[in-house]
Amino acid sequence: MPLAEKYLADLTEGNVYHIYNRTNNRELLFRSDENRRFFLQRFTHYLSPYLGTYCWCLLPNHFHFLIEVKSAEEIKKWLQQFKTLKPTEKIYLEENVSSALLLEKAFHQFFTSYSMAYNKMHKRTGNLFHRPFKRIEVSRDSYFTQAVVYIHANPKKHKLVDDFTKYRWSSWHSLISEASTPLMRKELIDWFGSKEQLIKTHVDLSQYYYESEVAIEV
Repeated sequence: MPLAEKYLADLTEGNVYHIYNRTNNRELLFRSDENRRFFLQRFTHYLSPYLGTYCWCLLPNHFHFLIEVKSAEEIKKWLQQFKTLKPTEKIYLEENVSSALLLEKAFHQFFTSYSMAYNKMHKRTGNLFHRPFKRIEVSRDSYFTQAVVYIHANPKKHKLVDDFTKYRWSSWHSLISEASTPLMRKELIDWFGSKEQLIKTHVDLSQYYYESEVAIEV
């Protein structure tokens, strides 16, 4: 069945998106911490020139990211430093088109890079990811807060842990620490008002969602 249009939003400059995807047949996406680290490294390598990341979470057979596409000026400045560009990059610079095609290509390279390494490591063949990947534009203030909490609380939703703050493979620990991070931590804390309010909102909303069994649209 084809996906509804809302799950296939164009990734355009300055907009925020909830990005997520799962494996085919719901098989494992990660079999080790080495896989998880490599997945995040590949994401950074292929996507960080074009977007900033608010938060993320890696689950056994799927993942979630909340991202913001950078401005056209930032993206073009990045591309202009290279003498040799790929066809999609040239089109973006020369024809003044939106970043949708550029980001589609970058995500494809990211998924392909991880899949090839994963298949080689685990002696596996075939496509790993379900296609196409889902991306929902986060245009409502309430949904932005909801999406952040949902992503961090996802391990509890899937009964991997009793307390989402104890789950290792999410951005939660980086957001509440003082350590250096590539995340848009300041912007996210400013959104909630303070680090204390960020923590309180997560605790309150996640508890409400699970006690009342409210459906969260993702």
